[in-house]
Amino acid sequence: MIERLRERREPWDFVVIGGGATGVAIALDAASRGYQVALVEKHDFGKGTSSRSTKLVHGGVRYLEQGNVPLVMEALKERGLLKENAPHLVSELAFVVPNYEWWEAPFYGIGLRLYDLLAGKYGFGASRNLSREETLERLPTIRTEGLRGGVVYYDGQFDDARLLTHMAMTAAEQGAVLVNYCPAVALRTGAAGLVDGVRVRDEESGDEYELAARGVINATGAFSDQVRRMADADAPPMVAPSQGIHLVFDASFLPGESAIMVPHTSDGRVMFAIPWHGHTLVGTTDTALDSVAEEPSAFEHEVAFILETAGQYLHHPPTRDDVLSVWAGIRPLVKAPGAASTAALSRDHSIHVDRSGLLTIAGGKWTTARKMAQDCVEQAALLAGLEERECVTRRLRIHGYHHHAAKYGARGVYGSDAIAIEDLIRAQPELGARLDGELPYVEAEVAWAARWEMARTVEDVLSRRTRALILNARAARRMAPRVAAMLAKELGRGAEWEQNQIAMFETLARGYLP
Repeated sequence: MIERLRERREPWDFVVIGGGATGVAIALDAASRGYQVALVEKHDFGKGTSSRSTKLVHGGVRYLEQGNVPLVMEALKERGLLKENAPHLVSELAFVVPNYEWWEAPFYGIGLRLYDLLAGKYGFGASRNLSREETLERLPTIRTEGLRGGVVYYDGQFDDARLLTHMAMTAAEQGAVLVNYCPAVALRTGAAGLVDGVRVRDEESGDEYELAARGVINATGAFSDQVRRMADADAPPMVAPSQGIHLVFDASFLPGESAIMVPHTSDGRVMFAIPWHGHTLVGTTDTALDSVAEEPSAFEHEVAFILETAGQYLHHPPTRDDVLSVWAGIRPLVKAPGAASTAALSRDHSIHVDRSGLLTIAGGKWTTARKMAQDCVEQAALLAGLEERECVTRRLRIHGYHHHAAKYGARGVYGSDAIAIEDLIRAQPELGARLDGELPYVEAEVAWAARWEMARTVEDVLSRRTRALILNARAARRMAPRVAAMLAKELGRGAEWEQNQIAMFETLARGYLP
């Protein structure tokens, strides 16, 4: 990829800054239309918000309550398309809304039937009211005192970082050039004062490259305003960052295959407890931020809030000692005049063109990334004076596409690549060794990540190519030395690099401990 950046003499049609869900979706959309596109990412793909979601592909029940029916309809349609295009990573999940008051069953029952109706042919399953016994059968650990019954509805679940990796691989297969650890250090302007390129730096070699472009797209999420100010120091802020955290527990807190949806918490949000990769994931919060950090951390009051709220619904309230990992993500919400809180801000996306000609896309949500990219590429092509080309991503299969990936067990998230990983283990049986007894990951996945998925650091492997860090921070710490040794061998690094990687990961992992 670096060689292709270095060798190109003609301007790119688009240079995309930012390798999260939005940026990668844009690169995929543009490349699949036949445009010449390069994407650069400061850290690793999905380092920020895109690997820290609640792992749901959903229309957004809460947005329906807010009256944002168009967003819900769009998201429900996109949910269906994602499941069609990446069935190895997107699956149906039953959510139960437990009822403790007499009015909850009819109220939520009617609302969720409307949710089903809006999904139309993209529906995942019909909602229905549950008796007390049926609710307990689905949620055996729910608090029984005062329980009247529940309502079940269906939404989607996915592995965010794994989907992002496979989207990046799909974009590369379509001809896009994508480079991680390659920040944009300056925006280039032409004679008319309009942005016409980007200067980037390869962090591993220190080399810098000038990338001429007909259009430059800023898809850096929570960091959008920082990039905009590279072109215009006086650009007014357009992003209102908000933080959400998640706690991870073992599977005993939510056995079975159903999730819990709490429709009203004390801060006005919904809360989810979902089974995910053999664990229980609970979140989230909505805390307005004045500034954004590249590695956000949970505030004490957020952890306490989730423990308290979960304790109101689970028969055995979780404690801090039960937390296996805690992590935070930042939502790049678009500012709105008069909004009372970040929870009230729309999850719609916004496309903004500065007077410099820099196009910025912000807001949105994982579920609608494909549609966001479609809108963005069409606007960017118009701005750059490029020939219009039809979007093809509605029916574009994502790398790893496989309808029965579950038969590969924990490696089902690799889809069709699971076969190649199994072949690696057949050729080198020692690669079948588990990295840690508490998680299912094996050494072959480290080799695969380094050879085929552009993993460059221990963090890349343990946080995003596998999900060890966010599932069990202590187990991930134990894995780090072995992963560092394997990466050093795969990437041709020395002993000093290996020790630095272990030390850096140790520092990072401490932030994920409760």
